[in-house]
Amino acid sequence: MRIIAGAKRGMKLFSPEGTISRPITDRVKESLFNVLYKYGLPAEKTVADLFCGVGSLGIESLSRGASFVTFVEKDPKIISVLKKNIEKAGFVKESLVLMADAFKIGAPVDGQKYDLIFVDPPYLVTEDVGKGSQLNNLLNLLGRQSADVGFVVVRTHRRTELLEQYGRFKVIERRQWGTMAVTILQAVAE
Repeated sequence: MRIIAGAKRGMKLFSPEGTISRPITDRVKESLFNVLYKYGLPAEKTVADLFCGVGSLGIESLSRGASFVTFVEKDPKIISVLKKNIEKAGFVKESLVLMADAFKIGAPVDGQKYDLIFVDPPYLVTEDVGKGSQLNNLLNLLGRQSADVGFVVVRTHRRTELLEQYGRFKVIERRQWGTMAVTILQAVAE
C-alpha cells in the first residue's frame, strides 16, 4: 500500500501484522481520487477518515493538498501503525487521531465542519443500510458535522445498494471495482 499522488507520491505505508483487513488497492484508490477531483476534492479541504485503519485515504488526501484530516479508528494496535504512517509522511500538524467507535461519535471536533468524509466500516456492518441501521444513524450524525456542501464517500461490498438519501445526504454517484463499491453522497439544503 502506498501514496499514489501529490507531495508524498510513492511513499509506502506501514501495515499491521496479522490483522485481518481489506486495504484499498492502489489502482482503486487512484480511480476513486480521480472521481473526487471532478468535485474539487480534496485540495484545501477538511477531511475525516472514519474506520480509517492505517490511514490510507486520509494520508492520500493530505498528500493531495487537504488542509486537515481527522482520523477515527477504534483498534489501538492499528492506531499505533496509523500514527507511524502520519509521522513518516510528515503530516502530524495537519492531523488529529481519535481512538473511538465512529458509529457512536462520527468525526467530532468542536465546531469543525468537514468538506469530505470517508466512511469505510467492515462490510458485515453495511449489509443493513436501511432506516434504523448503524450506517443510517451515522450518516444522520455526519449531517451535523458536514460542511454545507459536504461530501461523504461510503465503501461497501458491491452487492450493497445504499438508499437514495440519508438525512442531508443524497447519492450522486456510485462506482464499482472488483468486489467493492463506493457511493458518493452530497449534502443537500435542508
